[in-house]
Amino acid sequence: MMNKTVTEGAKRPEYSVQPVVRALAVLRYIAAGNRCRKISGAAKATGVNRTTLIRILATLEAERIIEALPDEGGYRLGTGLISLAAEALNDRGIVPSARPVLSKLVEKLKLSAHLGVREGHEIVYLARETPVSHLASTVREGTRLPAHATTIGRILLAELKRQELQALYADYPLEAYTAKTRTTLDALMDQLADDRARGVSWSMANFEPEIGSAAAPVYDHRGEAVAAINVTGYASIFTEGTEQAALIERTLKDAAQEISEALGYRGWAADQM
Repeated sequence: MMNKTVTEGAKRPEYSVQPVVRALAVLRYIAAGNRCRKISGAAKATGVNRTTLIRILATLEAERIIEALPDEGGYRLGTGLISLAAEALNDRGIVPSARPVLSKLVEKLKLSAHLGVREGHEIVYLARETPVSHLASTVREGTRLPAHATTIGRILLAELKRQELQALYADYPLEAYTAKTRTTLDALMDQLADDRARGVSWSMANFEPEIGSAAAPVYDHRGEAVAAINVTGYASIFTEGTEQAALIERTLKDAAQEISEALGYRGWAADQM
């Protein structure tokens, strides 16, 4: 009985360690491109009082989680955190399985390619490969973007049951990023139904002006969509009904299948029966 009580209690928010929560808030603030050059402004933005913020910054710097910028002033993420992130990403079997496939996608389509997973209302990029081009993706590994407005997010949301989607977005506003963003749950569900039926999600400047994208799901040995890959480039390249669009869709699906098979998925044969 005692063990059950402790286990259940450990899930409650009040068991979180506040100094750790504050340190993570500071890390996310810096990761978003803020340099903490003005302590008072950073304290207000993170909700951490000035004295505590100074101590957190000093500790994180000592542990090489952040590093000072002597010329510009302020801080950026340090090599200690980058090493930890790399170990975490590589420990997820999907990343080493996906990287060579993403490279082949880039070589064949001359578009940027990414691997991402969904965490709640957001997607997190785990890997990227880019062509030698001035339009190469600037999205970094670890970047978070809204699931409902992005192709990787949409194709993964399309795997959820209607009840799961309703619960996920019951009290969560669907922010508009362009005029094409679905901002009601009913409209989003209609879009996801189309994505699911097609097997890919498609975007012509749905999230960013002049940028097109398409994504396909990646399945594991249990048949669950654990990630998705996408390609991005000029929106005009993604004009539907063209030979280029057909090539993108076919190549993307083949790449997603290759990664899925590397993860032990064998559902393709069943789908073809």
